[in-house]
Amino acid sequence: MSAEPVAEAAAVGRFAPAPGAAPMRRMIAAQAGFETRTLLRNGEQLTLTLIIPLLLLIAFSLEPLVSFGAGYTRIGFLTPGVIALAIMSTAFTSQAIATGFERRYGVLKRLGATPLSRTGLIAAKTVTVIAVELLQAAIIIVVALALGWSPNANPAAVVVVPLLVLLGTAAFSGFALLLAGTLRAEATLAGANLIYVVLLGVGGVVFPLTKFPPAARPLLELLPTGALSTGLRDALAGGAAFPVKHAVTLAIWAVVGIMLAARFFRWE
Repeated sequence: MSAEPVAEAAAVGRFAPAPGAAPMRRMIAAQAGFETRTLLRNGEQLTLTLIIPLLLLIAFSLEPLVSFGAGYTRIGFLTPGVIALAIMSTAFTSQAIATGFERRYGVLKRLGATPLSRTGLIAAKTVTVIAVELLQAAIIIVVALALGWSPNANPAAVVVVPLLVLLGTAAFSGFALLLAGTLRAEATLAGANLIYVVLLGVGGVVFPLTKFPPAARPLLELLPTGALSTGLRDALAGGAAFPVKHAVTLAIWAVVGIMLAARFFRWE
């Protein structure tokens, strides 16, 4: 055989198709990027996850709509609560609604049958939630600083705040998937929005828990929003080293939510 056919065959071999799935991390990154772009292009979801928290932060910090009591400035009280609200908006309300309709239209079933797999899909959704939360936190902090926020934080807050955020994200995500995986899409939409409004009102986000009857306050602090907003407030505005009670409360919510979602979630 002459050298020319051999070289030609070798070239064909080098450029021949190599069918097969991409590495899992690349598939997760691609799916997470797609879901993040879709969420940020959705006006309703963008309003829920970013516009409403920012409007509440600006309105309640500039006008004396609520008395926050001694020890807190308006912006000092509101900023941690609005961060907690943004986390709930993304990890719970937005994720529950989106996942519920993906389940209804068979998107989850089809994606679960691709090389991405169901585990990869859940990982991609987790990456999407965290990416959006980072964007939310950055914007909220910039706006809060522009409004005069001056954090009163212990150096340990560098570790404590991300830990509280991760625990809160896990708790809200678990219950979002539980809701989306067990109810019809329309019921998920109604239920997620109703829970959002209720927790906004009684979760210590913009209304201090001291405004509620003394007997109700310990119970409200046990809600995931109450634990997250109060824990962040203790760490960012109260100078607390580590709000153990609130971290433990969020950890319990996270474990219970994830276990229930794993047990009862239906993909179709």
